[in-house]
Amino acid sequence: FQTVFVGKNKPLRDPLSPLRWQGFKLEDYLIGQPLGKGCSAAVYEAALPLPSDGQESVEGKRPAGKGATVQRDHSSAFQGLEEKPAPKHQQKAAFPLAIKMMWNISAGSSSTAILRAMGRELVPATAVALAGEYGAVSCRRNPVFGRKKLQPHPNIIQVIRAFTSSVPLLPGALTDYPDVLPLSLNPRGIGHNRTLFLVMKNYPCTLRQYLWENIPDARLATMMILQLLEGVDHLVRHGIAHRDLKSDNILIEFDSAGCPWLVITDFGYCLADESTGLRLPFTSNSVDIGGNGSLMAPEVITASSGPGTVIDYSKADAWAVGTIAYEILGLTNPFYGYEDSTLESRSYREDQLPKLPDHVPCEVQQVIKMLLQRDPSKRISARVAANVLHLSLWGEGILASETLTLDQMTAWLLCQSAATLLTDGLVDKSRVETKMKMCFLANLEYEDLWAAMFLLLSWRNQSG
Repeated sequence: FQTVFVGKNKPLRDPLSPLRWQGFKLEDYLIGQPLGKGCSAAVYEAALPLPSDGQESVEGKRPAGKGATVQRDHSSAFQGLEEKPAPKHQQKAAFPLAIKMMWNISAGSSSTAILRAMGRELVPATAVALAGEYGAVSCRRNPVFGRKKLQPHPNIIQVIRAFTSSVPLLPGALTDYPDVLPLSLNPRGIGHNRTLFLVMKNYPCTLRQYLWENIPDARLATMMILQLLEGVDHLVRHGIAHRDLKSDNILIEFDSAGCPWLVITDFGYCLADESTGLRLPFTSNSVDIGGNGSLMAPEVITASSGPGTVIDYSKADAWAVGTIAYEILGLTNPFYGYEDSTLESRSYREDQLPKLPDHVPCEVQQVIKMLLQRDPSKRISARVAANVLHLSLWGEGILASETLTLDQMTAWLLCQSAATLLTDGLVDKSRVETKMKMCFLANLEYEDLWAAMFLLLSWRNQSG
């Protein structure tokens, strides 16, 4: 099963795949309006102009000059858009890419120093993403400065271009982040002249933005939680911990049926060190243990530094998914806010977790409960949790069996494999449900599958 589906378990098509050796300079892009900013970067919509008739070259459609010129050329080229904003779907079509400009305060202005300081951002980079810095590279790219390389996955962002360049004066810069600009753009700025730029696909919204306007039904919410678990399991398999999972760091687009497709992004706080794996030596308080203290797993936030202390992150991101599940199910994240009812990961008890709505299936409630166990040894892994949700979504036939045998399970998996291959070949390849089934079949392991089956059947028996 794995042999068949591992090769098919790929993300959506790279928007720059036809332009394999283009887009490695900031001057190649038209920069649009800001999409958002965080504590370390600003993100802008962008486009790589293409020839209109096959005779005109890409060079002929590039904005001229560098730095602030990018803003000037863009504003003149898209003056009509500024006077009358286009609908969101038209804006995304005009700007299919997003450029993330890192804020460089302490790394210096050499490319080597910048890439070393911001190497975590490059963990989800594609094989050719850094070709502009190092020349042509093979698909078997070596880790950048000791960082692990992350294989592509449908629920993980892909950095499709990464390069260093001079900091330009982009729209909103003097208002939104003046302090991090270099002296050449702001006399009071403390930033360096060059920084790192990351090019990614432009997604319609974040998970947080989506949930402001939508409350998914139980099945759709289960599919969304499942996608996060598949993404986290992929990270764990590669010895990587995200360490900053939250609804702002999850992007969404929609498949042909309108189902949300979730993608984990922003790897600036990730643990992806070749030498440590998921077990980080916590010898002093100067060791970086991750971001977003509100959603930091109990074993991380309660760790005390000292000789021989090690923090195990193998189930920390799975715990964060359990908290985000409350948001997906239409509730407030119990670990956010300042009210008396807000829990703290450092001190909460499992019996203090808010009750989930009655319409949420029993197995989903149990998965969330087990993801939020304080003791990581009692906490369900992302893989087993994902298997439980897979089985609950499309395994009713096998679950109905009174005496389940290995032969019955094998026969069911064969049927699921055949159906998934047919669906992938005959129906739209971008369907979330098909991709999730491929993830399930690509990651089959005997012990994890039967652990999920045992948990699911025991929960159903307990509920009568």
